[in-house]
Amino acid sequence: MSDPAHDRGMRVRREVLGDDHVDNAISRTTDFTADFQDFITRYAWGEIWTRPGLDRRTRSAITLSALVALGKLEELEMHVRAALRNGLSADEIKEVLLHSAIYCGLPAANAAFAVAQRVLDEHEESRGDRQGEPE
Repeated sequence: MSDPAHDRGMRVRREVLGDDHVDNAISRTTDFTADFQDFITRYAWGEIWTRPGLDRRTRSAITLSALVALGKLEELEMHVRAALRNGLSADEIKEVLLHSAIYCGLPAANAAFAVAQRVLDEHEESRGDRQGEPE
């Protein structure tokens, strides 16, 4: 039986994080982690990320700031990629991190800038590889 919240969540999760990331997460699902995967798909992606009160760009900015505050650098890396997919520019990501430096602390922001720079460099390299190819 199909669950609308799960279906919405999977669609948004794929749009925000990309098919490769989601397919990789799903392929690593075990009996132990299956309920958690269902939980985040249904509630984080299917209920919260689909609410009409904020657009995805805003949700991405908030998420980046929260991850800086918590020092969750692996998740931050994933969500810098998501922020780019959601239309934030490198300059906007930089502004979120600068703003976070004031409220979350300089060491947290310093680590976040290192992670974001790595993701932005990868993003630029991948775009350079595709230049000249038909869209």
